Amino acid sequence: MGSSEYQTLHIFFFPFLAHGHMIPTVDMAKLFAEKGVKATIITTPLNEPFIYNAIGKSKTNGNKIHIQTIEFPSAEAGLLDGCENTESVPSPELLNPFFMATHFLQEPLEQLLQKQLPDCIVADMFFPWATDSAAKFGIPRLVFHGTSFFSLCVTTCMPFYEPHDKYASSDSDSFLIPNFPGEIRIEKTKIPPYSKSKEKAGLAKLLEEAKESELRSYGVVVNSFYELEKVYADHFRNVLGRKAWHIGPLSLCNKDAEEKARRGKEASIDEHECLKWLNTKKPNSVIYICFGSTVKFPDSQLREIAKGLEASGQQFIWVVRKSGEEKGEKWLHDGFEKRMEGKGLIIRGWAPQVLILEHQAIGTFVTHCGWNSTLEAVTAGVPMVTWPIFADQFFNEKLVIEVLKIGVPVGAKTWLGMQGDSISCDAVEKAVKRIMTGEEAIEMRNKAKVLSHQARRAMEEGGSSNSDFKALIEGLSSLSH
Repeated sequence: MGSSEYQTLHIFFFPFLAHGHMIPTVDMAKLFAEKGVKATIITTPLNEPFIYNAIGKSKTNGNKIHIQTIEFPSAEAGLLDGCENTESVPSPELLNPFFMATHFLQEPLEQLLQKQLPDCIVADMFFPWATDSAAKFGIPRLVFHGTSFFSLCVTTCMPFYEPHDKYASSDSDSFLIPNFPGEIRIEKTKIPPYSKSKEKAGLAKLLEEAKESELRSYGVVVNSFYELEKVYADHFRNVLGRKAWHIGPLSLCNKDAEEKARRGKEASIDEHECLKWLNTKKPNSVIYICFGSTVKFPDSQLREIAKGLEASGQQFIWVVRKSGEEKGEKWLHDGFEKRMEGKGLIIRGWAPQVLILEHQAIGTFVTHCGWNSTLEAVTAGVPMVTWPIFADQFFNEKLVIEVLKIGVPVGAKTWLGMQGDSISCDAVEKAVKRIMTGEEAIEMRNKAKVLSHQARRAMEEGGSSNSDFKALIEGLSSLSH
């Protein structure tokens, strides 16, 4: 079917106010717009420039992508002005109020729905009330979680059986995830505290509401592809009974270098300089280290990473985002940067991640296992050193290491919020050496390359994600008519 057949469709995209949610949602809007669908991205005024930049000027006009803003209720929620995404929240203690504040977006969203009457709204899972809002106007709501089928299956199964209470007597005990393929075990310490809490308040209550509203929605869109986690895609749909479509890897909708560089915030390094540096390196010889847009390690942890990297003898690109309380460069132990000149490149801030991962010089990715980063590594064919911190990251680590077998763990054992478990320089050195040298490293790299080929094939005409996407868009089209 040609794109002209969908030009009467109008879809709202409503991402959660965090870069890790906005980036794949913009990619998704691009994917729909390529088929001729009118796409409107809903956001707040301070997030508009970020989204506008990610879309690109030519795409905004030529591909039917529009941006509509609604005011964020900072004052009503008791937050400071300017707190319009998770990165701008000044302290972790204010994250819960920030999540709760998003309830105030319901009324302005409903005003937009009533005024424009789109054919569908793709709303983030953190907006559970969007299902009711859409239903008021007879509009189907799709849920976007921004995670893997594997993780979706875990978080759907766990509340039913509460295995962490029944089968794990101490925090260090592991238990078998029930009603779950693959005989996967996980330690109690790796489960989010809100999942273990008996009192459903704050984030725990919000996530419970999200699961309930998902059951009443039109279905779930997943940034993944069938070949990557077919057992879990089938389990989610056929056993757990959820309607879902895999339409990823969404990052592949960015075709040229400029588009890839524009994803996310403005890079803290010129992409040409970065690629020029990588061009001087041999294939598979450089480690890329980045922990996403949210994690900020204290100086003590950054020093351990620096020592581990130096001891490993490997070349690296390291993206550093420091904890806001600590100023200066105390984390750099004496002369580290000078000794690493030519061997290591430190990027302070934001990096053009997709461009870096796709470069042939990159041999591994030390990652927090956020789903965007994990899938971008898979798409680029890069094995991983896994260092999960919070959210779904410990589940994604299980997929990478035990199912896909394209990674080694650094040894993070405990879910401790955004600062993460403390990891020694010895553990960093050991994990990096293991994934960069020897037969095991070659085997993992070969598996990663196969998955990369499958990822790209999935998005092509006749591929698994392309077919699922067409089925979704045709279903929405028939509903609108």
